[in-house]
Order: sequence, then C-alpha cells, then structure tokens
Amino acid sequence: MSTGSKIEWTDATWNPVTGCLEVSPGCDHCYARTFAERFRGVPGHPYEQGFDLRLWYNRLEHPLKWKKPRRIFVNSMSDLFHKDVPEEFIREAFEVMKQADWHNFQILTKRPQRLASLASTLPWPPHVWMGVSIENDEYTWRADYLRKIPAIVRFISAEPLLGPLPSLRLEGIHWLITGGESGVGHRPCEMDWVRDLRDRCIKQNISFFHKQWGGRTAKIGGRELDGRTWDQYPQELTPVSGY
Repeated sequence: MSTGSKIEWTDATWNPVTGCLEVSPGCDHCYARTFAERFRGVPGHPYEQGFDLRLWYNRLEHPLKWKKPRRIFVNSMSDLFHKDVPEEFIREAFEVMKQADWHNFQILTKRPQRLASLASTLPWPPHVWMGVSIENDEYTWRADYLRKIPAIVRFISAEPLLGPLPSLRLEGIHWLITGGESGVGHRPCEMDWVRDLRDRCIKQNISFFHKQWGGRTAKIGGRELDGRTWDQYPQELTPVSGY
C-alpha cells in the first residue's frame, strides 16, 4: 500500500511490490511478513496472498499523485530487487521516481548483487537515494556493491543491528541508520555497537540516524544515545518533508 509512515526517517511508504523471501538473519523476525500473514486467505484483502510476492501495477504511479513533497521509503513490505521482480517492472518504478522529482525516494535492498547488475540500465537522479541493509559483520560486503552504484546518496540501514560491525568500511557512504529489533522474540542491540558506528560517522563526516533501541515494542526502549537523539540526514541534499 501507499501510506503515511511511523518510521522515523521517512514520511511515507510506497509498495508497488509486496511479499518477499528470507535471505539473512535480519529477516528472521520480519515485521512485514508477520503483518501480511495475518490476512492470508481473507478474500479481497491486499494481503489475501499473505507474504507471497505480488506486483501491484496499479500502484506504480501513486507518487505522481502526491503533490506535496515527501520522503518516500520504497517497498517497506518487500525488496524491489527480489529475483522474481521483472527487470522491466523495476525500470518502470525508477521512471516514476525520476518523474516525481519533488520527492526524495529511499530504496533499501538486501540483494545488492542484483542491484549492481541492473544499475547501469537505471536512471539515478539526485532525489533517488540507494541503500543496503547490514545486520551483522557477516554482511558488510553488501556495502561493497553499494559503493558501485551511481546514486548521489548511498546509505546503510543497520537495523536490526544484531552485532558489532568492525569490518564495515564507510568510504563512499553518506548516511547510516541504526536500530534495535522490536517485537516478540526481539534480539538485543548493545549500546557499544551503536556508539562505535556513531563515532565512526562523526569522524568521517557521515550523517547518522539512530532510529530506536527496540524491545517488546518499537517505542519501549526509546531513541536516545548518550543523552540525545541522533536525527541527521545526508548533507548532499536537504530532505523534503511534509504532506
């Protein structure tokens, strides 16, 4: 669906694709899967098919209808670079983003190999930001693929952060988001893991955003680190906001 968002670093979500498959430990307690599976089998519901992959062609042009600028998180309920999303569909989504240049689009993937293979065929206007998710040190290689992408803003979402990231190189990265896991069975996020990333961002002049500590609910642990919240955005572009 295309809706307003409670995610702290964005204004709205746009889901021309829903459904996904697990690819790494960060997917174990996927909020999107949990939400979608509640409605599996409910006739006429957008998630009647649960978390099975579905393309929504009728949603592709939604951002063009939103006239006031927004930060838009692309596919909060899927991954645009999932292997079963056709290349032509990905290109159509990028063309819509190119046209809707009064918004900022924030795309995240856990599939950077496919992203890198298609990047040269896609438009990369400055209002389209590209990111990868990295939950522990085993997946820092995703940032190596991201560095190859000609986006003016490249970012990393370390959420849920499941361990320290000593191998993560931040060269060529403009924004880093951290966050703990929330929900039933949430795994802990240690303050020292986040503090290390925050300090490295400060040293390398990279914008840093700490979303949440996590817990049974997203809000229960708060957002403060060392007595303050961290809500920085990339310096290359001033983020749009509002409805």
